[in-house]
Amino acid sequence: MTPEIRVPAHEPLVHLLRDGMVEGVHHGSAVVLAPDGRVLFSAGDVEAAFYPRSAAKPLQATAMARLGVELSPAGFAVGAASHSGEEIHLAEVLRTLDGAGLTAEDLRTPEDLPFDPVERDAWVASGRSASRLAHNCSGKHAAMLATCRLHGWSTKDYLDAAHPLQRAIAECVEELTGQRIPKVAVDGCGAPLFAVSLRGLARAVGKIAAASPGTPEGLVAEGIRKHPELVAGTRRDVTALMRAVPGLIAKDGFEAVQVAALPDGTAIAIKIADGGDRARRPVLAAALALCGVDPNVLEPTPGLRVTGALAELDLAA
Repeated sequence: MTPEIRVPAHEPLVHLLRDGMVEGVHHGSAVVLAPDGRVLFSAGDVEAAFYPRSAAKPLQATAMARLGVELSPAGFAVGAASHSGEEIHLAEVLRTLDGAGLTAEDLRTPEDLPFDPVERDAWVASGRSASRLAHNCSGKHAAMLATCRLHGWSTKDYLDAAHPLQRAIAECVEELTGQRIPKVAVDGCGAPLFAVSLRGLARAVGKIAAASPGTPEGLVAEGIRKHPELVAGTRRDVTALMRAVPGLIAKDGFEAVQVAALPDGTAIAIKIADGGDRARRPVLAAALALCGVDPNVLEPTPGLRVTGALAELDLAA
């Protein structure tokens, strides 16, 4: 099956209330899959092609694990990360590069400042300029470079969609999602970006979460579970979520994409139509509730009410 490229038929997922009246609406799509792949819940258009952005990083890390790259759990965690640019992240990226005989100069990430505002302000205040290492995708790129070095592949053009590494990643994405890739674009970090469907993305993340220890998928899941602070950052909601729910793996992506999966393979994939992050967490809370997880597992969200397929957020609460 190949997801169809079309305008997704999103549905209202979040009502923003003020004194009982709807003041705003966020549209989107969401799906919850059982461990065997059955759809437990869906809203909107979960079969249309879309770009998963950084929510695809656990799939990309799995492809590299299948190719035999040897990383520690922390290395796999930062390899699947959109990190905040804290020193713990930069040190782990450098460790991956050093293990392959490479340096930060080999990265092809755009020069950037740390993603986390606190880290960014401190970085600028100390007089440091934008760098490839500080980019939030540098861990993924370091793992890509290490995989290339392992196989003797060129490291200069590792972001080319025709490069052996990227062809192998594409094959892995198709196998995990059970779908053909309908379109390849370029992500913000310069790496190939493979379009999938929400249902396919949930299926893939569920497989990774439920994988046996020691398998390529299991190595990625182990790294994410052991080091959630490396997957995002010490001040990020995704890290807090994984710390709060034992065994959960989760990853966010730009344009308000979110995936999460429990150890048994129950999986969630979410896309907020307008890309607004304000709606991502309420929808995730509603989806987790459908999986039997307390929607207030993070710090309670004032005014949040989960109503089946819908999240309501009272702005005056």
